[in-house]
Amino acid sequence: MFSRNDLFLNQRFKYNHLAGIYIHIPFCKQACFYCDFHFSVNQSYKGEMVDAILRELEIQKDYLGNEVIKTIYFGGGTPSLLSRHELETIQDQIFKFHQVSDVAEITLEANPDDLPYRKLEELRNSGVNRLSIGIQTFDSNTLKMLNRAHSAAEARECLSLAREVGFKNISIDLIYGIPGRNDNLWIEDLQEAMHYRPEHISTYSLTVEPNTVFGRRLRKNEFPEPDEEHSAGQFEIMTEQLKEAGYDHYEISNFCLPGHHSRHNSSYWQQQNYLGTGPGAHSYDGATRQFNISNNGKYMKALSKGVVPFEREVLNQKDKVNEYLLTTLRTQWGADLNRLREEFNIDLLADKGDYIHGLVNSNLVMITNQCLVLTNNGKLLADKISSDLFID
Repeated sequence: MFSRNDLFLNQRFKYNHLAGIYIHIPFCKQACFYCDFHFSVNQSYKGEMVDAILRELEIQKDYLGNEVIKTIYFGGGTPSLLSRHELETIQDQIFKFHQVSDVAEITLEANPDDLPYRKLEELRNSGVNRLSIGIQTFDSNTLKMLNRAHSAAEARECLSLAREVGFKNISIDLIYGIPGRNDNLWIEDLQEAMHYRPEHISTYSLTVEPNTVFGRRLRKNEFPEPDEEHSAGQFEIMTEQLKEAGYDHYEISNFCLPGHHSRHNSSYWQQQNYLGTGPGAHSYDGATRQFNISNNGKYMKALSKGVVPFEREVLNQKDKVNEYLLTTLRTQWGADLNRLREEFNIDLLADKGDYIHGLVNSNLVMITNQCLVLTNNGKLLADKISSDLFID
């Protein structure tokens, strides 16, 4: 067992069986108009929620067996709303019940308005070694339109302060394909992001979900529906500019400087085991998936009685193969055709040969070292290509 303060001090140990833990913190200061994640703006019971998460961590302590924990990820919601005591209490509970790698990646999602110098120092001293900051855009007018809680000035200041405090692994989120924003504004966002040289950049095309403010406005014709061609054009601009700046496009929505892939998210795409705690969190053990209830009150009430409120799905071979295709095709490494044959007895080239060759001829996929990999053009059609390759 390693202490929180020992992280990143010793890199001699290598582990073959590694897993991740995700903690969902379901609180935000205010609702962004595009967000459909599970959260509440009522923080009055935050302490009670932390207690429930601590109980779940104890109840679920055997879910991952004896696998060493290589990543811990605080997501949300807005985990930067946690106090230092709350954050450290959750981490201590994880270290109590699991063997955590001494080089574990510990990520905390944060909003710029929650990151003054003192808060950043607290996070750094609490063992967090990777920040994922929800910048979204550096344009003040767009931030207001999205109903973000922070200003453009706060976005810039927090990135500078994070470096000053000593964070050497920073990820930022950006949104593109926003109606009314031309390519020049998107290019300005990219250039400003690259000015701060974050190790990782996650980018998301704006989608309008039904149960959001934008979704309700769209139904009333008060908000324009995002244009796919507009989004595709900005996707191409992004991939070109970030490539020129030295970023690897290792997953459809994610870019990093060499050696700075998100180890936690990569575990999802590589079907590694993980435990998700908190309301709305998901877990995966290779054979099943669990889905915690997305209701704060019911979640806390169940945990007060020692019960984790979740539904479980048992995965059959078809599920596993299709999920493998869906996740791996999103990455720069692609789907391993040999693994499909050896592990699942699926010969994709034999079963879908005509379709795959058509994709190759259309410059949508390529076959490299027996791996099926999407081209940049193919990434624009990733979901369709994956679903067309699904086995029956």
